Amino acid sequence: GLDAGPLSVLARMRRQGLNPPSRATLARAFAAAGVSKPEPRKRPRAANRRFVYPAPNCCWQIDAFTWSLADGTATTILQVIDDHTRLALATLVAEGETSKAALKAVSTAIRRWGVPQRLLSDNGLAFNPTRRGFTGKLVDYLVDLGVKPITGKPDRPTTQGKNERFHQTLQKWLNARPPAHSIEALQIMVEEFDTYYNHERVHQALSDKTPMEAWEATEPAPPPAPEPRMPHMPPSAQAMAKNAKAGPQPAAGPATNTRARLALHPSVGSADLMVKQNGQVKALSCMFYVATSRAAETVHVIWT
Repeated sequence: GLDAGPLSVLARMRRQGLNPPSRATLARAFAAAGVSKPEPRKRPRAANRRFVYPAPNCCWQIDAFTWSLADGTATTILQVIDDHTRLALATLVAEGETSKAALKAVSTAIRRWGVPQRLLSDNGLAFNPTRRGFTGKLVDYLVDLGVKPITGKPDRPTTQGKNERFHQTLQKWLNARPPAHSIEALQIMVEEFDTYYNHERVHQALSDKTPMEAWEATEPAPPPAPEPRMPHMPPSAQAMAKNAKAGPQPAAGPATNTRARLALHPSVGSADLMVKQNGQVKALSCMFYVATSRAAETVHVIWT
């Protein structure tokens, strides 16, 4: 289950103090021996816009995939990696992709490596459901620490390409071994993989360094400073109120600068809000259904 392509073998030979042949020579030898599998032709590198944060802990990524035990029971493997170094920060095997599992994976990574400035995830319910009109346990936990939760664009998995590639490497490694018979056994296997991945596997994008060598080569970014808490508000609602931008300003009327007033009066207050086309009204982190027949009308919302 280890990488055995020409570039991987070339890098390993160099690290062992050997004088290897060229990559092309290795590729021809592997092809002649029938031990290499040709890969589909890739787009030129110029076609890919790669972005890397400048230091460890600037941004982490979290994602998950499904994996089956020996008896066919489905489990979820959650992986947290550092964007700058590709370091495997924490890997957790859980019964499913839940907010509880996501919170445990991220808190484990923070306990080991410190607090990141951002966490990139998809818009799944377990990670960051903010676009669905509510927040989850993980977002609340992150905002409370001052971490900025960010998400990729819908239907654009390439935003988290580093984590997707990490999935493939782990899956290849697991496929080369007998299947685990329990979640506990699978957890031991993924932790063994993380140790190999961080300390032994060189990465072409890291100039043939291991993730741990890349981590040690650059000072991690400082932890974020949590914002002061507003009374009677969960941290995610505080962030939404603080970061809300007022829309186009009408000439006059009670709804002027509504979002600003929500931020100024977080614990007790009221506001005139416009009903959306789907019949919903959003106040702070709460979504209320009124009626589609009231779309475009203004309703008076009071919170205490």
